Amino acid sequence: MSDPLQAALKVAASGLSAQSTRLRIVSENLANAQSTGKTAGSDPYRRKTVSFATELDRANGVETVRVAEVGKDTSPFIQDYDPSHPAADANGYVKLPNVSMVVEMADMREANRSYEANLQVVKQARELIAMTVDLLRNS
Repeated sequence: MSDPLQAALKVAASGLSAQSTRLRIVSENLANAQSTGKTAGSDPYRRKTVSFATELDRANGVETVRVAEVGKDTSPFIQDYDPSHPAADANGYVKLPNVSMVVEMADMREANRSYEANLQVVKQARELIAMTVDLLRNS
């Protein structure tokens, strides 16, 4: 395998891994978007965020991406007035997660497109490797 193809595969593989983690976090956020605290006045699920960082792969001379941190969104919780809810505080307010379905769907769409782009790079590199092997066989 030639060095440029190996480098392309390395970069694409790191992108696939990072976007896979991002999609998992978005899925967790969506799954918990309507959850509440277990007891009266307790905090509900807090939205998770993903931060990326680049790393230099000295062996291939390329920069790859990795998940630097899975953090917590510190924005305030949504408050809903529902005194009959088991998680309502003394004033009748229930804390709901700080998860916006619109933001999560947009994030999921972007992560999915990035994942597909990296997957396309892997497919292209594999095709080029196969073509190179065929050329070498026929020489």
